[in-house]
Amino acid sequence: MALCVMGLAYKVPLVRTKEWPYLDVLSESANNAVRLLLGWFALVTTTVPPLSLTISYWMLGAFFMATKRFAEYRDLANPLIAARYRRSFRHYTADRLLVSIMFYATACALFAGVFIVRYHLELILFVPLAAGMFAYYLTLGLQPNSPTQHPEKLYRDRGFFIYVLISTVVFVVLMFTHVPVLYSWFNVAPSSTSPLWTIGGGQH
Repeated sequence: MALCVMGLAYKVPLVRTKEWPYLDVLSESANNAVRLLLGWFALVTTTVPPLSLTISYWMLGAFFMATKRFAEYRDLANPLIAARYRRSFRHYTADRLLVSIMFYATACALFAGVFIVRYHLELILFVPLAAGMFAYYLTLGLQPNSPTQHPEKLYRDRGFFIYVLISTVVFVVLMFTHVPVLYSWFNVAPSSTSPLWTIGGGQH
């Protein structure tokens, strides 16, 4: 239902958020948060996902979407042509889109940091890979005829595909890993929340 409502708001006249600068990105990427909730409640019915995780995932989607907009705008090259192609481009400039990309990436990182410190500090070891992911994706977005204009085809970029695959494996391993010394190094108390899943029955 939520995905349907968001889809209608994005495309139906009078609302049509796809034509409004910034709101076009935020409304489309909100589907990320909705999908997170759908996946969460399909597996877990006794608790809700942390708000920090939900917002971080939303902002991650906004980062990807804003990079797509930036690549589209650059390839169109002419502001008048861009404005005819997409109404929101009447307001956007390359600089404004880059600033918005920075905002979304920073917001994603900050809310992810809240989640990591509060629930699973071991994911702090994933931060360098995550930062590399942002940098890699933006690098692709800066290329002429950028592949980020068609995210569904990004798997064809061998380097990016391998990077995502490695990052995913590391993330999953860290989700089921406990490193007690990290809590001492960062002076953080272990979470009082029990993990949703464990491997081999181990507990924090």
